[in-house]
Amino acid sequence: MLRSKRARKARFQAADRRFALYVEGPRDRDILRIFAGKKSPLLARAMDSSVKILGGRQPARAVELFRRLGVEQGAAGENAPTRGLCVLDRDESHELSDRKLCEPGLDFFIWGRRHIESYLLVPSAIRRCLGLSGDDPRFARLLGRHLPDPEDEGACRSIDAKRLLAPSGPIARAFGWDPRPRDVARHMSATDLHPDVTQLLARISEGLGLPSLRRP
Repeated sequence: MLRSKRARKARFQAADRRFALYVEGPRDRDILRIFAGKKSPLLARAMDSSVKILGGRQPARAVELFRRLGVEQGAAGENAPTRGLCVLDRDESHELSDRKLCEPGLDFFIWGRRHIESYLLVPSAIRRCLGLSGDDPRFARLLGRHLPDPEDEGACRSIDAKRLLAPSGPIARAFGWDPRPRDVARHMSATDLHPDVTQLLARISEGLGLPSLRRP
């Protein structure tokens, strides 16, 4: 048993040196890890040391860091990471410049919706996070006024989920406190994960050399 744990840890460490995952900020990292845990606790643990924070939407910085990592590992006598993945918010104003970024081994994943918080707009998860019953009329009114139909992908793509979930947003004003995005993510189930999320998790799992995740 102990030997198998050591072998698994060694495989994780080797994967960490071969794969780098770049995200915009700490909240992206935290929510993504919670999402990963819904599909595979093994993936959630394995991705921890591979994550690098960019400090904003900075794809060019991901390229810079990926190159620097290769140089540093080469100088240390280690193989440079064979793959990297940079996760970015959708931003049409930078779409053309994003396409020009190219670095061997580094791929880019751009959310189909505005940002990772957009995938937290699951009514049942928000309701559970707020501690409300299923027939609470206040929540029904909130749904009608502010939350898009989860089946309306166009509306979900355009809505500003960060504003909805903010301390000064409509949910906080209606109920006196805001559901923190991390808490909403924790109240989601694996079946609540959007196909965009499961696609990204599958790519991360592949990059880490873990068993493949079933795509929706």
